Amino acid sequence: MAITPWLYRQADGSGGERGRLAATEQRRELAMTLIPEKAAFQNSLASLPLVTYQPGETVISDGSKTGRLLILRKGTVAIMKDGTEIAKVAEPGSVFGELSILLDQPHSADVRAVESSQFHVANATALLEQNPMAILYVATVLAHRLDGANHALIQLKTQLDSGKPYNVVAKTVNKMEGLLAIGAASLVYAGYPYDPFS
Repeated sequence: MAITPWLYRQADGSGGERGRLAATEQRRELAMTLIPEKAAFQNSLASLPLVTYQPGETVISDGSKTGRLLILRKGTVAIMKDGTEIAKVAEPGSVFGELSILLDQPHSADVRAVESSQFHVANATALLEQNPMAILYVATVLAHRLDGANHALIQLKTQLDSGKPYNVVAKTVNKMEGLLAIGAASLVYAGYPYDPFS
């Protein structure tokens, strides 16, 4: 699928709502050709061990390096930073620990079970080396988070330039925090306009 030139006119403000909607649809179609089906990815995890965390248990500790990827099978977890809840994640297939692995740095937030939550647990290096679908899945989730954060940044700049009230700006900042801090939460929950895996 080719990306048509009018997509790029959006940066200078031309193209209007029709162009914006068409651009979103084109990105969605392009994403569908690259993204493995969520069900296919989840089926590829069937051989991985399952671990269950009870409410209040820590799944990932801020500052630790586990070398693992955790893929939510069911349940709800809270993403916490410095004692503040950034987001709740309940979307099966959400991936946790990917930034730590890809950037070779400690985890940047706590993840705690809100309810009984079950995860597929993988040695990250082995999974990413042996399962090309896992690499594409994680890369796609990260790309959507970045895209969502970029849209929120543009929204924030517009709000600041037009003198919007504090509460409006604060909502956008919270949205950005969630997009940038969530370990691959549901994209719809995180503010992305659609779930590319549905």
